[in-house]
Amino acid sequence: MMENSSKIYVAGHRGMVGSAIVRKLRAEGYNNLTLRTSTELDLRNQAAVENFFTNEKPEYVFLAAAKVGGIMANNTYRADFLYENLMIESNVIHQSYVHGVKKLLFLGSSCIYPKMAPQPLKEEYLLSGYLEETNEPYAIAKIAGIKLCENYRRQYGCDFISAMPTNLYGPNDNYDLNNSHVIPALIRKFHEAKVNNAPSVEVWGSGKPMREFMHVDDLADACTFLMHNYNESEFVNIGSGNDISILELVELIREIVCFKGEIIWDRTKPDGTPRKLMNVEKLANLGWKFKIPLQTGLLAVFKSEFQRKMG
Repeated sequence: MMENSSKIYVAGHRGMVGSAIVRKLRAEGYNNLTLRTSTELDLRNQAAVENFFTNEKPEYVFLAAAKVGGIMANNTYRADFLYENLMIESNVIHQSYVHGVKKLLFLGSSCIYPKMAPQPLKEEYLLSGYLEETNEPYAIAKIAGIKLCENYRRQYGCDFISAMPTNLYGPNDNYDLNNSHVIPALIRKFHEAKVNNAPSVEVWGSGKPMREFMHVDDLADACTFLMHNYNESEFVNIGSGNDISILELVELIREIVCFKGEIIWDRTKPDGTPRKLMNVEKLANLGWKFKIPLQTGLLAVFKSEFQRKMG
């Protein structure tokens, strides 16, 4: 069991997920956190990771480091997404085994599920069909991470667990229009259109896909909950259990930003998976439920985080 004095390594602490986990741990009184930027420690480098674990000897590991992006980035940098994520997770998970880490939590992504899997997505649907083509390399890397945790547990008895978050938003998100996820991209598009008095905003796709979104602070809460309360081999979905169409999301963000112009749908751009809703019964049965409603979370992100970053 993690104690306030336990040495905890959060890999990827500057990212949206990792920084939320750090905020949560500090709020709960954990004061012995080990953190490294990607400049200080290249997790793709096997020798560097080995040296880090030898010198620092963390007791608990949250593996939130990854190369991430939206549909366009995933589809454009396919080799990079596969190679870099495989290296990061392989190095950290293996060295956690070698150096006797008491518990590790690996974070994946809901894109691991087959494109046409039944909805809502249950944990047992993994590897039951073809992946969505645009993010297949990233998904395969994340599936490999799950299987690494499963099999280090099976072969060596390591207490390594995996969790699959739904689509996330919140502080420290990426607002780059080409490489960001849907929520930060939409917030930025509508904000810039409003500031520039643009007559319209162009949005990718048809608006028909259904997506589930969760505030990253809820994810961090779920992660610490699992580190305290879960030690099985099967991964666990983390989500709200509610979804919304992209069309509804666009209208919601337009309202929050107060953009009055026209919305133009570019149907030449890919929609991605038709629907991605997590079945969160397993996590609910363990005793955890999300707390931040989508509209509340989006409004908070726009008023504080986005306006602070983008002006």
